[in-house]
Amino acid sequence: MKFLIVSDQIDPFVYSYAIKDLFKDVSAVLCAGDLPMEYIDFIVSTLNKPTYFVFGNHNLNEYKYYHKEVPDKDTLYNAGKAEEHAHGAIYAGFKVITDESLKWTDPATGKETPLLIAGISGSRNYNNGLCQYTETQMKLKLLQMAPKLLYNKLKYGRYLDIFLTHATPRHVHDHEDPCHKGFKVFNEFIKKYRPTYMVHGHIHLYDLNEKRISEYEGTTVVNAYGHYVIDLPVSDLSQLQITDE
Repeated sequence: MKFLIVSDQIDPFVYSYAIKDLFKDVSAVLCAGDLPMEYIDFIVSTLNKPTYFVFGNHNLNEYKYYHKEVPDKDTLYNAGKAEEHAHGAIYAGFKVITDESLKWTDPATGKETPLLIAGISGSRNYNNGLCQYTETQMKLKLLQMAPKLLYNKLKYGRYLDIFLTHATPRHVHDHEDPCHKGFKVFNEFIKKYRPTYMVHGHIHLYDLNEKRISEYEGTTVVNAYGHYVIDLPVSDLSQLQITDE
């Protein structure tokens, strides 16, 4: 099963009608934040594949439709209308989702299984802006997902396949400025729930020497900046050029 992953910029390879041919073999699309909803809408309508998204710390015009805490005079109305603004994509922020339409064979058991996704929006709090969180706030968000993750473990023998976020774990692809520091609680989450992939955005790959893919505690961590394609299960780690942090 292949996934097109995107984040942080409108990529000309994706924002083209050639997308139908370039990515015709992908099963789904994962959007890791800081993308205009119109861009996500184009991907959904043109590629016609299941598409999941989270918000980053920018491009938040439609964030109010998905979160009641947003200070807006029409908050209650807007929050109740999220499904009208989904642009055909599924919002995965702060949710654990079982997608029965996307089945793959787990090599550990040899059984066909649905795709298990958990998503987290936002970044570290650096100026008290929208969709920014402290370590404590993010920890509480992750704890709320624990019951569904435990259910997955009991039913499917694993907690999670893909952890879709905008921000990074601490010291894995992150930077030292206040905005781009990763979350320590993401490191703890990976150690406990051991997703096959963590797909994130937030870190722009301007330097060709900067790592896109790393391995952390058995999880393959991939920066979705621009676009990239990943496989589930991971078919050939050597092709992914994984480097230990």
